[in-house]
Amino acid sequence: MTDAQETAAQTQLRTTGGAPPADGVPADGLPIPLLEPREGIPPVVADDRALAEVVAAFAGGTGPVAVDAERASGYRYGQRAYLVQLRREGAGTALIDPVGCPDLSGLGEALTGTEWILHAATQDLPCLRDIGMRPTSLFDTELAGRLAGFPRVGLGAMVESVLGYALEKGHSAVDWSTRPLPEPWLRYAALDVELLVDLRDALEKELDRQGKLDWARQEFDAIAAAPPAPPRRDPWRRTSGMHKVRRRRQMAVVRELWTARDRVAQRRDVSPGKVLGDAAIVEAALALPQNVQALTALPGFGNRMGRRMLEQWQAAVDRARALPDGELPQPGQSPSGPPPPRSWADKDPAAAARLSAARSAVSALAEELNLPQENLITPDTVRRVCWEPPAVVAPETVAAALTELGARPWQVGLTTPLLTGALAASAEG
Repeated sequence: MTDAQETAAQTQLRTTGGAPPADGVPADGLPIPLLEPREGIPPVVADDRALAEVVAAFAGGTGPVAVDAERASGYRYGQRAYLVQLRREGAGTALIDPVGCPDLSGLGEALTGTEWILHAATQDLPCLRDIGMRPTSLFDTELAGRLAGFPRVGLGAMVESVLGYALEKGHSAVDWSTRPLPEPWLRYAALDVELLVDLRDALEKELDRQGKLDWARQEFDAIAAAPPAPPRRDPWRRTSGMHKVRRRRQMAVVRELWTARDRVAQRRDVSPGKVLGDAAIVEAALALPQNVQALTALPGFGNRMGRRMLEQWQAAVDRARALPDGELPQPGQSPSGPPPPRSWADKDPAAAARLSAARSAVSALAEELNLPQENLITPDTVRRVCWEPPAVVAPETVAAALTELGARPWQVGLTTPLLTGALAASAEG
C-alpha cells in the first residue's frame, strides 16, 4: 500500500461536509452511497433574474467554490457546456443552464480571487471560458490525486477512496443538451460538486504530508494561467484508421470528406460521427469510388443514408480525385518537433542513446516519488531535450532548456540533475 493509500484509509480523511451520516464509513468498510444533495436538487437557473440571484449568493459565499460542467460530447457539434454546477459555503449548490443563460461573465467576475475546485480542470475550462468564466486560481482534484500517487483518479474513485462515499456515475455520458433535463440527471449533476470541497481539503493535507503541495500549486497556477489552445492543424489527419491511408490521393479523399462532414455537422449541431463515421471515410479513401453506386457498396454508406447525402459524399471524393498532384496533402504533418522515437536509432543513434538513458532515469525517479512519469516531466519535453540538447551540457543549460519548454520550477529542480547526467553519459559513450 502506498503512502497516499494509507493516508486515504485513515478515518480522519473521510469527512462528510455535513451532508451524509456523521459517523463516516461504516464498520464493514463499504462506501456509503451518496443518494441526495444535502439541500435537495436545486431548480435549474435559466433566466437573467434567477441568474442574478445566484451571482449575489455566490459573491456572498465563503471559501473556495466547487465547479463542474456537463457537455454533450458524442451528441452535439463542439464542446459547449449544457449545464454548469457550482457549490460554495453560504451559497449552497446552483445548477445553471448555459442555453438560457449564455453569458456567465458576471458570475465569473463575482468569483474573481476565489479558488475554483475542478476535477480534471483542463477538460472543463475551455467550455467555461466560452461562457465567460475564467478562474484566477484553482485546485484540480484529479491532478492532485495523480501527484499524491493514487492509482485511480476518476472523481468517483477519489471520493470513494478518500472520503468513503459512492457517487452514482450512470449519467456521465448522456445527452446533456436534452431539455428539460430529467430529475435523475440533475441529481447526479448536483452530487458531482457535493463533496468537491471536502475532497480538496483532504488532498491538500495529503499533498502537504508528502511534501508535494508546492508542486501541486505550481501545476494549478500553470493551468489557470494557460492561454486557450490554438486550433489544431490539419484536424482531418486525426481520423480514426488514418494509418491505413498511404497514398496522397487517398489522403485528399479523407480531407475532402472530413471537411464536408464537418460543415454538415456544424450546420445541424450534431456530433460529426453521427453524420458519417470515420471508418466510412477511410473506406472511401481506400476504394476511391468512381460513382454513387460504387460508394453505396462500401461499408458505412448505403441507400438508407439518402440519395442527396450520398451524392454529397461522392462529390467530395470527386473533388479529391480531380486535384492536381501539387495540391495533394503530404504524407504527414510538417514536423514541429522531434521525429517519432522509433526512428531515432536510424536517424541519430546518439540521440536514441540519450533518450534511452533519460527515460530510464525519469522512470526510476517517478517510481521513487510515487507519481506518474508524465507528471514528473512530460515525455515531449524529454524527447525535445534529448533530440536537440544544449551545445554545452551542464546543469544550468539543461535547466534553461527545460524552462524554455514549459517545465515548472519543481520539475526543473528534480529532473535537471538526472537529465544532465543522462545527456553527459551518452555523449561520453
